[in-house]
Amino acid sequence: MKEIQFRDAIKEAMSEEMRRDETVFLMGEEVAEYNGAYKASQGMLDEFGPKRVIDTPISELGFSGLGVGAAMNGLRPIIEFMTFNFSLVAMDQLVNSSAKMRAMSGGQYTVPIVFRGPTGNAGQLGATHSSNFENWFANTPGLKVVVPSNPHDAKGLLKAAIRDDNPVIFMESEVMYGDKGEVPEGEYLLPLGIAEVKRKGDDVTLVSFGKMMKIAFEAADQLAKDGIMAEVIDLRTVKPIDYKTVLESVKKTNRCVIVEEANPVASISTDLAFTIQRHAFDYLDAPVLRVNSMDIPLSYSPAYIEATLPNVKRTIEAVKSVTYQK
Repeated sequence: MKEIQFRDAIKEAMSEEMRRDETVFLMGEEVAEYNGAYKASQGMLDEFGPKRVIDTPISELGFSGLGVGAAMNGLRPIIEFMTFNFSLVAMDQLVNSSAKMRAMSGGQYTVPIVFRGPTGNAGQLGATHSSNFENWFANTPGLKVVVPSNPHDAKGLLKAAIRDDNPVIFMESEVMYGDKGEVPEGEYLLPLGIAEVKRKGDDVTLVSFGKMMKIAFEAADQLAKDGIMAEVIDLRTVKPIDYKTVLESVKKTNRCVIVEEANPVASISTDLAFTIQRHAFDYLDAPVLRVNSMDIPLSYSPAYIEATLPNVKRTIEAVKSVTYQK
């Protein structure tokens, strides 16, 4: 094992796949000459050259469409958005072209493309740079949606995403690129659609994904001091969702709290809460609770940011509510 940063796990995954398969290429704003806005493509231009690491104009709709066309014609593009907030101007290509082409062509075309970049808030960047669209993309048939929480998972999942014959939305976090974690020396892939129990417990199931896993872990640590042992599950992929792992845990703990950065309406946690009550109702000793961002645009003010986003305090309060403790 070796310890590397999240950004280096992303770079290793892309570089290894580009060495293995000459049809893989990277395209996006500042991915080449500037080595990536978050240095996730550091040195890749030098190794692979300008035909496979391609800087684009500020035109998400344009280079996303180019990527979809390339994927339909036998290549495997990796399209980097500087942030998924900017993907909104490319939604026609993501939702109407990449996601639907395989079905609309009766399987004559596949679209093996990865759209990747940061999601969610990164502090004081204002409302238009702080959105979570995981649930938007997960609501689109034909797309797979991956949101890793650590370098190990990021590398294994990204390699699997690049090899997938379907379009994959791969969502990272600006505030995680510097996070360090252990990664195997040799090649490995992690299958899409498989959650992982990151921490065993018997009293309550804590479910999360992406950088909110930090909130879940910290809450679990503090709850353990009060004798509440939380089982912590990292979804890793939110389309498809590994309902089986979540349901098995809830049937054991009889309680569940879901922590998600997105706004509450039509969120991933909404779907999970419904699925749990639908398939594990007789096992529940308390209602399923959700900890989401408040249903407002994220402010620039640090005080409002703290009050708006999910945090450890709100998570602990939710757990103590479902365990009937003050």
